Amino acid sequence: MIGDLPETAGGARGAVIHPDPTRGADGGRRPAARLEEAVGLAVAIRMAVAYSEVVPLSRPRPATLLGKGAVERIAEVIADQAIEVVVIDGTLSAIQQRNLERAWNCKVIDRTGLILEIFGERAQTREGSMQVELAALTYQRGRLVRSWTHLERQRGGLGFIGGPGETQIETDRRLIDERITRIKKQLAEVKRTRELHRKKRRQVPYPVVALVGYTNAGKSTLFNRLTTATVDARDQLFATLDPTMRGLDLPSRRHAILSDTVGFVSDLPHELVAAFHATLEEVLEAELIIHVRDVSHPDTEQQKADVESVLTEELGLGELVEQGAMVEVLNKTDRLDPAGREAVLNAAERDPRAVAVSARDGEGIDDLLALIDSRLNVRRILARFRVPVADGRALSWLYEQGEVTERSDDEAAVTLSVRLDPENLARFDQEWPDYRR
Repeated sequence: MIGDLPETAGGARGAVIHPDPTRGADGGRRPAARLEEAVGLAVAIRMAVAYSEVVPLSRPRPATLLGKGAVERIAEVIADQAIEVVVIDGTLSAIQQRNLERAWNCKVIDRTGLILEIFGERAQTREGSMQVELAALTYQRGRLVRSWTHLERQRGGLGFIGGPGETQIETDRRLIDERITRIKKQLAEVKRTRELHRKKRRQVPYPVVALVGYTNAGKSTLFNRLTTATVDARDQLFATLDPTMRGLDLPSRRHAILSDTVGFVSDLPHELVAAFHATLEEVLEAELIIHVRDVSHPDTEQQKADVESVLTEELGLGELVEQGAMVEVLNKTDRLDPAGREAVLNAAERDPRAVAVSARDGEGIDDLLALIDSRLNVRRILARFRVPVADGRALSWLYEQGEVTERSDDEAAVTLSVRLDPENLARFDQEWPDYRR
């Protein structure tokens, strides 16, 4: 990574501090759970977390965020434990970060920096790497405000050109801006290429079903279970970053495309939402969104709210969600005690757009496939056709692109009742205008 982010945290002894402005008050996510998640994020970049703590925060200090007493007490822990990196599970200004580094004599990064570091390690494709770099550059640019003394130096002009010299901070900002401009142009080209791929898919066309959910909710395990793929499905935050797509066979013999996407997280850095917009466009194109939830997690309801917030507020999918184009998968039922499992199963039975599953064990997968099939069928139109026996191509097309619900044959023609997407129905009528009844 570059600039403000550590080159690597792998193997470093670390401490994780969660500033708690709620002081443990009810109504939000539990501070202990927030700390546990932050520790998980640190472990995701192989940091050896030697110390973690929830620090009550009655009033954020402009200079250090934490109070003087907390800063001094944590400094002693850092010295005793030989801590090399401290993660603040919150947002630090450049000045706060600098002051804490001076007080603790070690590297300090905030939640955004930590998530960027994870993404920088995990991105595999060229597109993913560019998106991470764009997010990191945007993050770094906002921190070029007298953060380091060398940025206050001024470079002299060449004299014969005239005009004032250029400060180091201005040079750094200009270089970052130039790099951001280049990456945005490259990502725009990637976006055009992805749109060409989508147009080809629409010509088939298969509906796209997108898996979304909080990080480590089990999306990749479910993806592998549904498609017999071998996507990395470690029990780790952000195990999947780059989108993966595979074919999905449904009970009605209909085919769909299943997309596995990056996991969401609370307080997702705005820079990452913007930078990964191209990756998340698969969600924008989806006919059906599958929200995978870890119902064994104590903060599952808060995680649900975080995911829906990104979908509706950041991606503008509120109308799609309201129209019923999203179903809930209540995953990891195998981790629940008998009473909790029974409660989740009963909740799923009462909700026609929910299903309880264990992606690991396979329980409920048939019910999920049936639910996906039925939700995709909501848009389909039941039409009746009479196709000459000799026109095998039209018959084959209807069987491949639609769901044949009824068929009768005579010597001259085959009469069919078929459920088709509106786009496919229009395409068939254009190719064979005389066959619809």
